[in-house]
Amino acid sequence: MRHQAAIAYLGLGSNLCIPERQIGLALREISLLPRLQLQQVSRFVCSAPQGGVQSQPDFVNAVCKITTTLTAHTLLQELLVLEKQLGRVRLLQDGPRVIDLDLLLYGDVVIQEQGLIVPHPRLYQRRFVLEPLLDITPTVVIPGHGPATALLPACLGQRLEWLSTEPEREVI
Repeated sequence: MRHQAAIAYLGLGSNLCIPERQIGLALREISLLPRLQLQQVSRFVCSAPQGGVQSQPDFVNAVCKITTTLTAHTLLQELLVLEKQLGRVRLLQDGPRVIDLDLLLYGDVVIQEQGLIVPHPRLYQRRFVLEPLLDITPTVVIPGHGPATALLPACLGQRLEWLSTEPEREVI
């Protein structure tokens, strides 16, 4: 049975093996997934590591908007498989990584299940996600938290640098 199309947002991050290239590769692979269309990609940003492991390289991050008929669960599974194919090895939580693919939003639904939390549980606290998200959808609302524009001021103390002035259209 086909699922109705949903708009979803994915977060991409890397701080190893030429991060911009890793995100470009991930975007190309995402665009090839069945039952999914890559709609928009934000500009890339550079940010300091968040979480427990601070002694690691800065991250390059982006957000992409997709439409998909995959369920949220199936989409997450596809992203995890793709991470592994692109060389992600999970050794240390919040540690360095070749690629990180997160399901940030799936329509306006809230999901709280073992292995799947949507919206992403730290989305509203992270400037490196909120700014790229607002870059492609300035009116986005985070279910349970409100408009992203209202959440951003609390994150402005987090270091962030825009790496490009134009969205990364060439990877689509």
